[in-house]
Amino acid sequence: MKMCSTSPIIREMQIKITISHIILIFPGSHLHHMEPGNNTQFSEFFLLGFSEEPRLQPLIFGLFLSMYLITVLENLLIILVTISDPHLHTPMYFFLSNLSFVDICFTSTTIPKMLQNIQTESKVIAYEECIIQVYFYIFFAGLDDFLLTVMAYDRYVAICHPLHYKVIMKPQLCGLLVLVSWMLSAMYSLLQSLMALRLTFCARVEIPQFFCELNQMVQRACSDTFLNDMVMYLASVLLAGGPFAGILYSYSKIVFSIQGISSAQGKYKAFYTCVSHISVVLLFYCTSLGVYLSSSASHSSHSSAAASVMYTVVTPMLNPFIYSLRNKDIKGALKRFYGIVGIKRPIVLGVMKCP
Repeated sequence: MKMCSTSPIIREMQIKITISHIILIFPGSHLHHMEPGNNTQFSEFFLLGFSEEPRLQPLIFGLFLSMYLITVLENLLIILVTISDPHLHTPMYFFLSNLSFVDICFTSTTIPKMLQNIQTESKVIAYEECIIQVYFYIFFAGLDDFLLTVMAYDRYVAICHPLHYKVIMKPQLCGLLVLVSWMLSAMYSLLQSLMALRLTFCARVEIPQFFCELNQMVQRACSDTFLNDMVMYLASVLLAGGPFAGILYSYSKIVFSIQGISSAQGKYKAFYTCVSHISVVLLFYCTSLGVYLSSSASHSSHSSAAASVMYTVVTPMLNPFIYSLRNKDIKGALKRFYGIVGIKRPIVLGVMKCP
């Protein structure tokens, strides 16, 4: 009789023990992740990249390593030339050197990790590292946007108010514009990163990218993402649409001012100073729009990763080409820079040969 009376208790204890064993054996199960208060039971994401074919990995590695080195060397050269040449100590080239520095950092946020994963034959990125990558990716992308807007304002003042250009574009104002750009980008990226921290991921998270892209992360969260979506859309309208509207306004004033110039040579000279910036702006916004549309429309294919290449790698690589190919000041500064290097080299060799 005693055994019969205690058997329901024994059965209940057996059921509890069985459930606890299931949770311990399958730590990735929903039972484990849906416990109240446990939102960070996972520890890593998987970056799918471009292709899983082993024979294509050396080709992808070599291609992206080459583009990364070209990007870094080109932008470093622009920075060195603008700093070393007194003729380029103007607001326009001050902003250009900042843009080159940001492009180096922007590319360095994603490409080295991708190259490391290819080299180690791993697609894993730690959760903390992913959040850090999201922060710096958004930070430098936003900073690119703000700097392009500041450069558009610089062109507006140079063409529409040429007599007051030096008075308006003082070094203090230039430094303040760059500082405000850095601060706004830092606050925006911090907000998005903190919003990403509140997300819960209940299963193996595979991101069809070669880096942690925020929109792809939000789409793969198992928690409510309404607030994240609202913040992303509002921030896109304010911090992407706002600068773009500022650029359009500046160039509308520039076009109106150019139409008032009587001579054809004067019109050409005024427009010529804006060609490089217009090209960079179009490249930046077209590629960023392509990334946004591809990441929104595609959830599992590699089309989003392919579109991101243009935005994260090709655009920073082409910016120095665009600014140097059609810019007489940059060409002249490069010649003087290489001339100084060529003069110093024989002197150093001659000193080394002396007994």
